[in-house]
Amino acid sequence: MEKKFADPTSRVDGKLKVTGGAKYFAEFDAPKMSYCVLVPSTIARGKITSIDTRAAANAPGVLAVYTHQNMPAVPGWDAPPANNNATLPMGGQRYRILGSDQVLFGGQPIAMAIADTLERAQHAASLVKASYNAETSHTDLEKEKDKAAVTPRSPDYKRGDADTYKTAPVNIESTYTMPLEMHNPMELHGILAIWDGDDKVTVYAKTQGVKSTQRAIMGAFKLPEKNVQVFSEFVGGGFGMGLRTWPQEIAVVAAAKALNRPVKLVQSRDQMFTTVGYRPQTIQKIGLGATPDGKLTGITHEVISQTSSYEDFTEGVVSMTKFMYESPNVNTRYRLLPLDISSPIWMRGPGEATGAFALESAMDELAYKLKMDPLDFRIKNYTETDPERKRPYSSKFVKEAYQLGAEKIGWYKRNAAVGSMKEGEWLVGYGMSTGVFSASRGVANCRAVITPDGNLLLQSATSDIGPGTGTAMTNIAHEVLGVPVSKIKFELGDSSFPTAGSQGGSTTTSTVGSAVFEACTAVKTALVEALAKRSSFENVKADALVFEDGYIYKKDDRDTKVLIVDLLKQNNIPSIDMTRESRGNAEASKYSMYSWSIHFAQVKVHPKTGVVRVSRVVTVADSGKIVSPKTAASQMIGGVTGGIGMALTEEAVIDHRYGRFVNNNLADYHVPVSADVPHIETIFVDKPDPIINPMGAKGMGEIALIGFAAAVANAVYHATGKRVRDLPITPDKII
Repeated sequence: MEKKFADPTSRVDGKLKVTGGAKYFAEFDAPKMSYCVLVPSTIARGKITSIDTRAAANAPGVLAVYTHQNMPAVPGWDAPPANNNATLPMGGQRYRILGSDQVLFGGQPIAMAIADTLERAQHAASLVKASYNAETSHTDLEKEKDKAAVTPRSPDYKRGDADTYKTAPVNIESTYTMPLEMHNPMELHGILAIWDGDDKVTVYAKTQGVKSTQRAIMGAFKLPEKNVQVFSEFVGGGFGMGLRTWPQEIAVVAAAKALNRPVKLVQSRDQMFTTVGYRPQTIQKIGLGATPDGKLTGITHEVISQTSSYEDFTEGVVSMTKFMYESPNVNTRYRLLPLDISSPIWMRGPGEATGAFALESAMDELAYKLKMDPLDFRIKNYTETDPERKRPYSSKFVKEAYQLGAEKIGWYKRNAAVGSMKEGEWLVGYGMSTGVFSASRGVANCRAVITPDGNLLLQSATSDIGPGTGTAMTNIAHEVLGVPVSKIKFELGDSSFPTAGSQGGSTTTSTVGSAVFEACTAVKTALVEALAKRSSFENVKADALVFEDGYIYKKDDRDTKVLIVDLLKQNNIPSIDMTRESRGNAEASKYSMYSWSIHFAQVKVHPKTGVVRVSRVVTVADSGKIVSPKTAASQMIGGVTGGIGMALTEEAVIDHRYGRFVNNNLADYHVPVSADVPHIETIFVDKPDPIINPMGAKGMGEIALIGFAAAVANAVYHATGKRVRDLPITPDKII
């Protein structure tokens, strides 16, 4: 029987968030609080020849000014040798904050000013003076792309023969570029560290994984797990930047220990451009070949991307190309170029969002060259099984998703001719694209406690960066035990809770949700055992019972029921407390598991000004059973909003003469605002995946964004006949 999950009228934490009751890391306080401000380098590559901190150290309220000359010890870091090859305890990094006199990227912190108020720390930071021996910096991917090299972390892939598109009867070859994009959530990044003696520390942090942050601090300071406590109940947007414990966070923990008082760092907006990752710039070349009737015969996808000079960073830019469409010949090449910029990080829709823009734009181009409808072209090359791994999908209802979205937006009712549709002075265009992201299930634990008053408490050390994790987990528990949503509380963001992974890669509902399911099922089993002691329920099996509104009923006799609270009381059971671990099963290895999205966009383009407006969106998700429809719709709306930014507005600009960002603020780096975002219609296929987990639910956060930028670019082409391959699509590229 197909499960129907509850849909609360509002998020379980919604009231706290809109009334200011939710406390984010920067809002926590402690006795003797001190504040840290980072001092950034003004060059992008070179050596610090001198650094003067005397004025800063003597300023009112200043407690310390740390540089590479007096950085407090971090036991887990190797002492930096002369060539600066010291390693951090994670990620294989060679960069260590305040570890040497070397400058590896613009904005690299060269000092930390700590004072008894934020204002005094800011003033002290402004007084730090440094001199440099500057070297020529390299920050221009386009200029130096020929130096990009293959990396072992992303080897070449080939199925069939390489570059067969070149000899196909119909083919295209195009290059697509994606600029640097920054996370820019409302909440700034940072950390608060409070030591208790020399061997115990409590941390409030902006993190997508309290356990991963705990492990990073344990490794850096050689501490046992029980001596490191991390809190992060509320996160004001992560997008990937919180998937890592950054070096400056470790430095703050070290400073707090050295000063023997709490230290809080809240980074400034411009520092968010240089110290917490970004979506790397990429140059992609796609070659597609097909028969005259539209069957793909060859796909080539070549990528040049950037990383920092001190760390290889690769992501799944070519992943989608390997399996999305049926083609006997597919090959991909990924090349990496180290630059004098800080390290990238996975950003929502990591890699796949970048790759989907190129692949789905190219599919549109070839469809028009074939004189085929772009949607019909995709259906013609639909795959029933995974051509890369040669195994079935655990579930795939993409054809149904195509149909649902096309009907909703009126795809086949549009005039398909390029430049044929107008509304007043505005040209009107329609575009569509597909997105896909791996659906997986990791390991997680959950504690479930039924208390004497019939309330249900759930605990797991997961995070919530905004998708509504608590609401989804509450719905899963409600479905299993029938406890009213108002009597369920899901606690998270605490490293002392049962272990769970970081919130990233669209895995939380599948992974943590499964642990919630298992823990609540264990509670249910205990309740059934207690129920069997009552004569009216003797020998009744669990599948003959209904759990609803805090009662347990007989399925075939609704008048025979018992309130859970009364059952506990009558059996002298003070509470039922179960902790369960959940992990994927071996059966899953026989299948390819993915979530899918289909995006349809209508745009209006003003031919005289070049202004592009996204005027209507229909987005469809095939991501298994939807356990929380309201927050799931919110996820899709958020992804589309980010996709509008990717398509039309977002681009971090570097002045390559100095290797520094010139639009490192929210005035000049343009994220979509309310006026840019139309009403977004969300549709869910809502069919459970029978393999991935007990709920049949798959991830959604990434597919909400992946592919959408291509839908906009394709719609712009339909409206204007101009194919824009370089994001963002700004007016100068239209006129």
